[in-house]
Amino acid sequence: MLTSLFLCGALGVLVIPARSELISVCLEEDNDLRVDCRIEPKPNKINSYEFSWSSGTKESLINTNVSGSAAEAQFRDKSEVVELEPHGYRMTLKGFTETLPHNTTYMCKIFGQVESVLVEKEKLEPCSAVSLFLKSSWSWIVPLLICLYRAYC
Repeated sequence: MLTSLFLCGALGVLVIPARSELISVCLEEDNDLRVDCRIEPKPNKINSYEFSWSSGTKESLINTNVSGSAAEAQFRDKSEVVELEPHGYRMTLKGFTETLPHNTTYMCKIFGQVESVLVEKEKLEPCSAVSLFLKSSWSWIVPLLICLYRAYC
C-alpha cells in the first residue's frame, strides 16, 4: 500500500504542471482564430487589455482598450474581445487563419502583465471542450484521485 501511494504521488508530480496556461490559442469551427488570456486582475489596476502577435521582429497590435493605443487598420473590423468569467478576456480574429506566418507569437497584456505563447501554424488545435480540458492541469487530478482511491480501498 505504501508503494502504491508513493507511485501515485510521483505520478501526480510528473503529470500536473506547476501552473495552468494563462494564454491559449485555437481555431474555432468557423476557422476564426481565438486567443484566451486568463490573467487575474490585481487590486487597484485599470481594467485594460492588449492583444498582439509577432512574427520575426514585427509586432502587430490586434485589439486594445488602452487609451492612446489603436489596433492596426487591417484588424479593426476583424477582431472582437469579450470578458471571460471569472477573469480574463477572449479575442476572436476573423479571416486571418489562411495568411498566418509559420511561427507566430501571440501576446496578451492584461492589467500590465504580459503573457505569450509561440504557435506553429500547422499545430493550431481546434477549440473543442475536450482539447481544452486535456490542456488543463485539472484533467489529471481525476486519474490521480482514482489511483489514491485504489491504494486505500
